[in-house]
Amino acid sequence: MLMLAIIGCIVSLILALVLTPLVKKLAVKIGAVDVPNARKVHTRIMPRLGGLAIYLAFILAMFAVLPFVADHFSMRDSNFIKAFLLGGTLIVLIGALDDRFELSAKVKLLGQIIAACVVVFGFDIKVDFVNIPFADNYSSLENWISIPLTIIWIIGVTNAINLIDGLDGLAAGVSGIAIGTILVMSLLMGNMMVAMLCLLLLGAIVGFLYFNFHPAKIFMGDTGSLFLGFCLAMLSLLGFKQIAIISFITPLIIIGVPLSDTFFAIVRRWMQKKPIFAPDKGHLHHCLREIGFSHRQSVLIVYGIAAFFGVLAVIQSSAAMYEANWVTFVVICIMMFFLQIGAEIIGLVGKTKRPILNLIARLRMKVSENRHN
Repeated sequence: MLMLAIIGCIVSLILALVLTPLVKKLAVKIGAVDVPNARKVHTRIMPRLGGLAIYLAFILAMFAVLPFVADHFSMRDSNFIKAFLLGGTLIVLIGALDDRFELSAKVKLLGQIIAACVVVFGFDIKVDFVNIPFADNYSSLENWISIPLTIIWIIGVTNAINLIDGLDGLAAGVSGIAIGTILVMSLLMGNMMVAMLCLLLLGAIVGFLYFNFHPAKIFMGDTGSLFLGFCLAMLSLLGFKQIAIISFITPLIIIGVPLSDTFFAIVRRWMQKKPIFAPDKGHLHHCLREIGFSHRQSVLIVYGIAAFFGVLAVIQSSAAMYEANWVTFVVICIMMFFLQIGAEIIGLVGKTKRPILNLIARLRMKVSENRHN
């Protein structure tokens, strides 16, 4: 089955290479283009809608592989795949309409809520329980908690990817690294259904990145960022299902880059007394450009950060298999330390908001004074 999934990955990659130029022509023809403005890095009109190529490559490869592997899946696996495909299709439709007509935030949110509700109520996919670190057993969740939690999770992660889509190849690459992390974990757990979905998505993403990496020939648009965000939300949701293997913290680590960037954006806007959903140029990639890194260097740095989070997630989940919960604590501490230090160095919250760095500087001054005395 793994070999079939690998073949499907190759098929998906080839399809993305073939379909992306066609989607580019379609985007220009129907007017789905991105016009430069003060917030955007590009300086010329660019076709978007590129996410449609990712979606089509994934779907076509899925239907090519599915007849050969369907017998290996349980009823729950089949249910998840149906929810994944239907919910993803709704998200792509919303994103495509936005790329062409620029829908309002409220309309897009409504569409995302509908897609999340289809997953939860239509296919009964939800967080039933979580394995809490340092506890010997799992904690069951009542419907009044699990249903809204699942819907919020899907909507939150879907939009987190959308927020980091600010440089050529950034959102696609970060999503690919996160999906690659889930692929490694699914193989360690022997979950071939998740491994297959990850491989098919990775093929489509890599094929699209050929046209999307700097200098980009096409943008993925909301079609791509929302679809990949939805895919990550659904795949990482499975982390909650592996009660004996993965704790609730693992999905948060996997998508640490988009979630942390979103978190710091909310804090930054709150401290500056701006609307939480107001766009700005304070995101991670903007800050990296501002301190002197080139477009390509900024993207590669964020890739490195995403890979770092991926390695932490694999270490944490692998340790959880052997109930080494102290590793979870260490991973969380390392992650939080580097997040805070990194945010202060590049100014994610603000140029003057550097409590940890200021504390370190004061301690160094005191040590220096003591030596002189």
